[in-house]
Amino acid sequence: MNTSSQSEHEFRGRLAQQTDRRASRWIWVLFFLCSFATIALFFIPAFIIRPFRHQAPRALFLAMALRQRAPVITLIAALACFALAFAMWSAVGRWRKALLVLTLLVVTFSAVMARQNYFEWMFHPIAGPQFLAQAESKLDPKEMILAVHFGTDDRGYPISQMAYHHVLNDVVGGVPIVATY
Repeated sequence: MNTSSQSEHEFRGRLAQQTDRRASRWIWVLFFLCSFATIALFFIPAFIIRPFRHQAPRALFLAMALRQRAPVITLIAALACFALAFAMWSAVGRWRKALLVLTLLVVTFSAVMARQNYFEWMFHPIAGPQFLAQAESKLDPKEMILAVHFGTDDRGYPISQMAYHHVLNDVVGGVPIVATY
């Protein structure tokens, strides 16, 4: 092989390596974009919709829109993450493999949680309320209550308790009701 064809061969080899590095860089970028999308679609609504905290209307609208679309988008993005990780697996070292596995674990968790109604876990109904006569209650006089009057029966549910549970099953005046706040 003469020197001209040898240098041309070396040039092509370096060009192929640069092309491989660029392709690898784009695969990593796509992997992290898909990962970020999956993780964000779970964590942004969970962060915005928190109990006992002011929720701005625009932020709440954004959170609900994301929660509505999250199951489909997280599935697509998570599958893309797995495909990209599979494509990169043989070409990366041990530390990058560990990074891929760790990221895929968080992506899987986020994709699964995007399909759950985790707010139901936080706000479960009070099944068996216990009542005291007004004279026996230790409520602060300034405590707000949710009052229900049906027939001859009256009930008062402290807002401080209702704000946590949001739902209470009860029977007032012989009629089953669901009080909610």
